[in-house]
Amino acid sequence: MTEACLNNHPELKTFRRELRNALTPAEAKMWGYLKSKQLDGRRFKRQHSFGGYILDFYCPAERLAIELDGAPHFNAEAIEYDRERDLFLERYGVLVLRFVNRWVFDNPEGLLNHIREHFGWREGSGTPSAG
Repeated sequence: MTEACLNNHPELKTFRRELRNALTPAEAKMWGYLKSKQLDGRRFKRQHSFGGYILDFYCPAERLAIELDGAPHFNAEAIEYDRERDLFLERYGVLVLRFVNRWVFDNPEGLLNHIREHFGWREGSGTPSAG
C-alpha cells in the first residue's frame, strides 16, 4: 500500500470532521498546545486518518501520532484494539505515543517534553519505539 493511499481516506472525511467538531476536553486542550506549529515548529494535524484508523494528532514530518486515552480505552477489548492499531502504524513507520487524558491537565509541560524527546526518533533507531 502506498503512502498516499494510507493518508486521509476520502470515505472517512465526514467522520473526521465530526470528530474535529466534537473534541473531548483533553483533545481540545491538547490541540491548544499543538496547533499553528506551537510545539517547536512542528505541524500537527488533528483527527488525521492513516489506513482505516483516525489518529487524535499526527505530525507527518516526524511520523509521530499522539493518542489521548480516556476511560473507554481501559478495558480488555479496547486495549487489544489499540495494540493492533499501534502495530499497524508501526509497520508503516509511525510512532504512537499514548497519554492518559489527565496528563493534559495535570502535567502538560511533562507531556509536551515527552513528545519533544521523540522528535527525530527515526534518525536514531529506524523503527518505532516509545520505550
